[in-house]
Amino acid sequence: MSELYCGDAAQVLQTIPRRSVQMCVTSPPYYGLRDYEKDGQIGRESSPEAYIANLVKVFDEVYRVLMDDGTLWLNIGDTYAKKAQGSVKRKDLIGIPWMLAFALRERGWYLRSDIIWRKTNAMPEGAKDRPSRCYEHLFLFARSPRYYFDYHALERPIAEGTKARYQRNRSERSKYFMSRYGQGLEKHLGQVTEEGRQVCRGKDVWDIGTNAYCMGEHFAMFPEKLVEPCILAGSREGDTVLDPFFGSGTTGAVAKRLQREYIGIDLNPCYLAKAKLRIASVKSKPSQENAAEKLQKPQENAAEESPKRPQEVG
Repeated sequence: MSELYCGDAAQVLQTIPRRSVQMCVTSPPYYGLRDYEKDGQIGRESSPEAYIANLVKVFDEVYRVLMDDGTLWLNIGDTYAKKAQGSVKRKDLIGIPWMLAFALRERGWYLRSDIIWRKTNAMPEGAKDRPSRCYEHLFLFARSPRYYFDYHALERPIAEGTKARYQRNRSERSKYFMSRYGQGLEKHLGQVTEEGRQVCRGKDVWDIGTNAYCMGEHFAMFPEKLVEPCILAGSREGDTVLDPFFGSGTTGAVAKRLQREYIGIDLNPCYLAKAKLRIASVKSKPSQENAAEKLQKPQENAAEESPKRPQEVG
């Protein structure tokens, strides 16, 4: 059963039974970026270290509620320092994503992948002394060394040019023709004709536009096309997907469309109310109809008794 809860994420998660969620996909508020004018909000801490500490508290609880074979897909952006703080100088790129990734790894998470979300429609920035940013990190964490992961969900058709290049490498005139097993060529050739499918497995750079969903005062930079492959790879139909920073409800909308249950948590009741209306308009359809080849293409054409729960929305 899908549920929405209003409150502090770490506190609400304490009321959710242990090992009751298959996966979590989320994008926390970025450090020092916006003020949502809510007491207890994450992102307005006095230092990067305090920000990381508060996020670790949330993801400790996420770790507790995940199934043993569950995964966490975490989108996080970096920030430039506006003033000197400790070893960080003014104008330094702080390194928030890796600070958080290493902190979670120390807490027991398995850091499995750093997926680069390359924004195909990134806007230029005003800074004239550095390149404009056009990507963010999407970390894949696992609770255990063995976990559920449907790699077929990230497959895409192999490019004709790539296929031709692999086939040329098989010719007698190729320097790789007599290559020994283990040099990697046979692995690539197998991808061309594996089970009659001409595909290659998902790569760790995803070309996806921001496609911001505007919801009044909330602008969600968490596009459905970024969430969809995470949910497809990290869960089965009927599984529960968690987002402790629910915002405009992108995770819930995609989960419903892909016939998954969802749990959403947010500190702002206004956002949750609007997210509920958004999700109500979504129609479910089998996950097979969601073409994985949309991934990595330019935008051209994945039990403890609960105490009394915090405020429930709907």
